[in-house]
Amino acid sequence: MASICNSSLNSPPNTKAQWNPSGTRPHIPVKSIMKFQRRRIPLFGSFGCRAASSEMAPQSSFADEDPMSLDNLRRFIDLNVGKWNGAFYQFDAKGNLLHKVDTRLSASSYGEDQLISLIQTLYIKQPPSSTSVSGEEDDEPEWGEYKIKETNMFTVDKYQQIGFFPGERAFSLRYQTATMLESVLRQGVLGEDDTGEESPRNLKLPSRRPSMVCENCLYSKEREMRARAFHVMDPKGVIEMLLIFLEEKSDQLFVSPSLANSKEFDSKIIPFLGRWKGQSVTKRSGVYGATIAEAESMASLEMDDKGHLVQNIASTSNNGEVKTSVHWTGTMSDNLVTFDGGYQMTLLPGGMYMGCPSDVAKSVAESKSFHLEFCWLETPGKRQRLVRTFDFEGLAVSSTYFYETKL
Repeated sequence: MASICNSSLNSPPNTKAQWNPSGTRPHIPVKSIMKFQRRRIPLFGSFGCRAASSEMAPQSSFADEDPMSLDNLRRFIDLNVGKWNGAFYQFDAKGNLLHKVDTRLSASSYGEDQLISLIQTLYIKQPPSSTSVSGEEDDEPEWGEYKIKETNMFTVDKYQQIGFFPGERAFSLRYQTATMLESVLRQGVLGEDDTGEESPRNLKLPSRRPSMVCENCLYSKEREMRARAFHVMDPKGVIEMLLIFLEEKSDQLFVSPSLANSKEFDSKIIPFLGRWKGQSVTKRSGVYGATIAEAESMASLEMDDKGHLVQNIASTSNNGEVKTSVHWTGTMSDNLVTFDGGYQMTLLPGGMYMGCPSDVAKSVAESKSFHLEFCWLETPGKRQRLVRTFDFEGLAVSSTYFYETKL
């Protein structure tokens, strides 16, 4: 992630000048969000999830590739360039919606060859100020402007640890701070009434020094839309909040896409029940050899007559040499599913769930790797999953993309 600049207040971005200012440098895509200091992050020692590697594609039948080639960087930039209308959703660890904020993103590139870079500006819709006078002529909402520094050949591997899947249109990013996310919440919930206090009333902000901020992004197979999911963990490695940007690409300003679904089931778990078959692609980070592996995956999730969940996951490498499997049983409480394998899934609206370690203390003691997962079931019977695996020191080991169909 590239780094973030300070934000400032602007009028609503309802002109082309605001969306794609000519004469100024283009705006970054959501991917290059933060500037990191060069250091290994110990993650309060170590923490992880025992079954993290069991669900990942095997590491055989791979081919070497550069951590991020110039061609891949161009494709990454092309994927992100554009104007994105969206909404930002904040959930607690149990899947309860805390806040929704309308956002707009303008992203573009500049430079050529090795100097090509990606820049973005995020616009955040602000609520009316408590000091505003009703009936004023200008009923237009105010928008906060948040400029994000560039992503380039230097930042993509050294700081952002990007896991990029060009063909599948998906990627993972690693952040060192939650500054951008805090800015969206402050400007989108408090607006001009923000006094700058560290713990505002009725607003949960991310920790100033989170142990982990990870973004998993999946693009729609049906339309020019994407979902960007953020796991934010506090300094002790406990899930602090889950955040979603749901964005649609368009030059026109219109109503932001919504997670609300009129066909939502009584229980959010129902669409995920059953047997799923698909393919997975694993890409390891440059630090670990930049290898690629492909595999066939088979997963099932069933609920017994006592309401317990049973999950089985199997993976076979394309050459048939490596097979892995995992069996979990779990329980469900409202939107939270907890498995005995030390893993939990938080069910969200719109056919989404986010997974992460549930027993962090045990993982810390055992120095185990862990993974963070985002699943999007955009249409019935078809889903995408993106899984980001970290070692116990917090370095990205690999990213795995799954595309699965319900049998």
